[in-house]
Amino acid sequence: MNVLLDTHAFLWAVTDDPRLTPAARAVFAESSNSLFLSVVSMWEIVLKAHTGRLQLKGSVARFFADQLARNNLSALGVSPQHVLRVAELPRLHRDPFDRLLVAQAQVENMLVLTADTRIRRYSVKAIW
Repeated sequence: MNVLLDTHAFLWAVTDDPRLTPAARAVFAESSNSLFLSVVSMWEIVLKAHTGRLQLKGSVARFFADQLARNNLSALGVSPQHVLRVAELPRLHRDPFDRLLVAQAQVENMLVLTADTRIRRYSVKAIW
């Protein structure tokens, strides 16, 4: 299955954080799943790293190169369709990063790996 990782799910998976549920770990570990990290999440991580709210070993570029390769992740770019879908979403979530992830999941027909209950209120399939 095609799975879009929410930012925290990606970070928790690559750091072996105990907040990642067994079900989420199983999705991340299953080799038949196609896992995607949105450039939106990458941007969010860059912002957090630059403000000191997130500590990464080495450069941000090296972090992403290593993690994408090590975990067999594909980067998902933002298309005009994704942006336009955001305009159609109900205002269930105020976070613009998460709203764009929802739009991407809807347009690309992907499951979302997330602990965020607000994302799960949208018309998306979510796993946690």
